[in-house]
Amino acid sequence: MKRLHNMPFGAHCCEDQSVRFRLWAPAASKVELCLGDVNRAVHLPLSRDDDGWFELATDAAKPGTQYRFRIDDNQKVPDPASRFQPRDVHGPSEVIDAGAFDWQDQTWRGRPWEEAVIYELHVGSFTSNGTFSSIIERLDYLAELGVTALELMPIADFPGRRNWGYDGVLPFAPDSTYGRPEDLKLLVQSAHSRGMMILLDVVYNHFGPEGNYLNSYAPQFFTDRHHTPWGNGINFDGVGSRSVRDFFIHNALYWLSEYHFDGLRLDAVHAIADDSKPDILTELADTVRNSFLSERQVHLVVENDNNGAHYLERSSNCRPRTYTAQWNDDIHHAVHVLVTGEREGYYSDYCERPLDQLGRCLTSGFAYQGEASGHRNGARRGESTQGLPLSSFVSFLQNHDQIGNRAFGERITKLADARAVRAATAILLLAPSPPLLFMGEEFGADTPFLFFCDFEKDLAAAVTAGRRSEFAHFKAFSDPAKRDQIPDPSSPTTLEASRLNWNEIEQEPHAEWLRFHRQLLKLRSEEIVPRLAAACRTIANYELQGDHGLIARWKFADNSELVLAANLGLSELSNIMTATSHIIYASDETVIDSPQPVTLPSWSVVWSLET
Repeated sequence: MKRLHNMPFGAHCCEDQSVRFRLWAPAASKVELCLGDVNRAVHLPLSRDDDGWFELATDAAKPGTQYRFRIDDNQKVPDPASRFQPRDVHGPSEVIDAGAFDWQDQTWRGRPWEEAVIYELHVGSFTSNGTFSSIIERLDYLAELGVTALELMPIADFPGRRNWGYDGVLPFAPDSTYGRPEDLKLLVQSAHSRGMMILLDVVYNHFGPEGNYLNSYAPQFFTDRHHTPWGNGINFDGVGSRSVRDFFIHNALYWLSEYHFDGLRLDAVHAIADDSKPDILTELADTVRNSFLSERQVHLVVENDNNGAHYLERSSNCRPRTYTAQWNDDIHHAVHVLVTGEREGYYSDYCERPLDQLGRCLTSGFAYQGEASGHRNGARRGESTQGLPLSSFVSFLQNHDQIGNRAFGERITKLADARAVRAATAILLLAPSPPLLFMGEEFGADTPFLFFCDFEKDLAAAVTAGRRSEFAHFKAFSDPAKRDQIPDPSSPTTLEASRLNWNEIEQEPHAEWLRFHRQLLKLRSEEIVPRLAAACRTIANYELQGDHGLIARWKFADNSELVLAANLGLSELSNIMTATSHIIYASDETVIDSPQPVTLPSWSVVWSLET
């Protein structure tokens, strides 16, 4: 089976064996196609239309041909819609015949979202080789763990050989450090063969600081009317914005169709400024829904600090109108405060009543649904989640941000008591909302996940200085000498320190952490997931028991009731009423006998079902 997304730009292999090249360069008066290497380059002119599009179809190119565009007899640039960059972001693009890969997963239709157990990984540090192919070798392990959805951090071509992926500049080209396009397609197909969805993290809020040539020939891609943490905003609502919007909408369709990804996670959409109606997020989601609605299940997930619940609205039959789910930072922050006691930065919004906020997240989604945020100078944050299913909110104890944005990239097992981490894990993996694990979390990895990049010399020095200055307002880093100990993002050793050590899974306590996660995910599959398919309007509530006790209940369409009783404190909790008919899970040393009430030891969790 062949899969090809026909885009209105880039290099397209035609049926007559020619290749059509198309570039939007409204600021250029002349564009030439440069084929071959520097010493034997062939220059062919492209014709221009009134809208700034340049086009040429030629039989001088074929799959594997390397090419650039030359702008106004001067600068040579890669194709912004390049499907592959064999020599990185400053080098030539390569013509890729998308139809050359023979797909064998034609019967795959995806999985329902309520079955999602998401495993986020960074391709370059997940294995020692750091490639798409080496991930395939771990897919059986992930399937046995209970993972149903693999999520790749961004893979769009970035400068250098190491990067988190959020500095990509060529969003259609999988980075050559990780392998070729066919390697990525084989990874997707291999995941599907194991019944596993595969999602891709994409960045539509900015381009990286090195290797972005768009300003030189298409400055209409950007606007000074909107500003982002990375500079001028992307122009989604001004003159020329139609071509810009199409560029990103086609990018989403490209990954979902040509690479057969099962969904996308859109990074930091709160940083996308767009005053048009419909805004780019709505138009993109509508286009995706209309393209794949009857063919297979496709899931769109956002990261949105604004807690914009309207993007998560459901239709009358509970289908997502636009986005399937949002990463729920609120639940992470509340749990993190409970198990670590940290209160600085954005954790200050959760330090006064974290247990109450955790209960609200577990039963209704966001903790902030319009309340004032002290961390944001009193600004109100969030929208009501009334009517939304709990599948709309992705829960996690760790992810790349919450580990990697720490100065030393410490994982939660380095910051909190193991009993507290076990209790938090038992809550998030068995609660109705879909859980996310970050690579290595399941075996309590000792390796940190640090921030790393590989920019050109001057930019690299600025990034290192900026990274260290970010922490100056934290008490622990008030001393400049302490800040100088923060690992240098530009050093190759920083990536090496972040690579998972797979030998750990055979050692204690890592092997026990792995058994624990497998146990919980098996229970989730057997006891929780079957009740979620009809859980669009789950009745849920919670109550606090003293300073550190939490009781939460979820009633499902089959009239069964899931009950959580948790003691998230250092002292035991007595006189707790919990269900005893069917205990799904109980922490070690927890004894539950009739008659009630019971006493919960410190950092203990009990899950039960009333049927």
